[in-house]
Amino acid sequence: MRRVVILGSTGSIGEQALDVIRANPQRFEVVGLAAGSNAARVAEQAEEFHVEHIGLGADEAAALARDVDADVVLNGITGSIGLGPTLAALEAGRTLALANKESLIVGGPLVTGLAKPGQIVPVDSEHSAIAQALRSGTAAEVRRLVLTASGGPFRGRSRAELARVTPAEALAHPTWDMGRVVTTNSATLVNKGLEVIEAHLLFNVAYANIDVVVHPQSVVHSMVEFADGSTIAQASPPDMRLPISLGLDWPSRVAGVGAPLDWTRATSWEFEPLDAEAFPAVDLAKQVGRAGRTYPAVFNAANEEAVDAFHEGRIGFPAIVDTVREAVERHEAPDELTLDGLAEAERWARAEAERIIASLSA
Repeated sequence: MRRVVILGSTGSIGEQALDVIRANPQRFEVVGLAAGSNAARVAEQAEEFHVEHIGLGADEAAALARDVDADVVLNGITGSIGLGPTLAALEAGRTLALANKESLIVGGPLVTGLAKPGQIVPVDSEHSAIAQALRSGTAAEVRRLVLTASGGPFRGRSRAELARVTPAEALAHPTWDMGRVVTTNSATLVNKGLEVIEAHLLFNVAYANIDVVVHPQSVVHSMVEFADGSTIAQASPPDMRLPISLGLDWPSRVAGVGAPLDWTRATSWEFEPLDAEAFPAVDLAKQVGRAGRTYPAVFNAANEEAVDAFHEGRIGFPAIVDTVREAVERHEAPDELTLDGLAEAERWARAEAERIIASLSA
């Protein structure tokens, strides 16, 4: 029986984790729940799963991760506000099932330096796929990681065509049902850029050896290319319950958590190169990742401000990544990464992004 704390329990990841646990009561026990503000839903979850320890907000989530007796902490919080709970879970020696990619990307060496080998288990479908494929060989045998991207709702459009898209169109993701920021990030491919940084930090593979390929069916979740020319791919229908279940009980698999592919039906899978001119976010993210220090925090925070501005009708769709690029180029990072420095960089990035947006809107 694995004792589980779920942070972000009322969001998509949290609710699907509870689905997995609900179907496997003999395998998992929920011992803590935290959410951002939805107190009524947390109370309902706590009553159903007989949970005594609940919290609201990032500070209480961090306290649960640190103080509640648990085997696994699932961090499903959205945004860099999840950094504190991530650090608390690692300091307490918990296995961290990480769906909050921003905390790793922003925290960088503050997170990786604290984590013991195997302590972080990725929950993003792409990184879960890589973790599964990596079991086919040794680290020395890995040549390349290949992350797949659906391409979002605007796959195949030129930059000129992207200037005319609407917020409603950006939220019409062809595969996944996600919140506003993550769905928009998938449309701009900022989310894939963040995942490239995450892959580098999780698996210690150089950015030059991490590629992105567009795969609109979202069935192959990512691949690992080995030194002998073999490529191992992880494929399954797009259902987050599978990587969540692996995060909760890694390296064991939970039987029946997802439906397998139906090999009795004819099907085709497409793979195509990423259009870096129309979607420059991945290349920008690699530059930011190589720069390190507070640059990833600026990338992430400026993007959140730009996404809000787009949905408010203040800027066009291509201007989201343009704003992020300009903020990154204007940033002067300190030599050493600290928590105080990260907080200051995020404040600066949000203010700078607003200045850039205002100049674009004038």
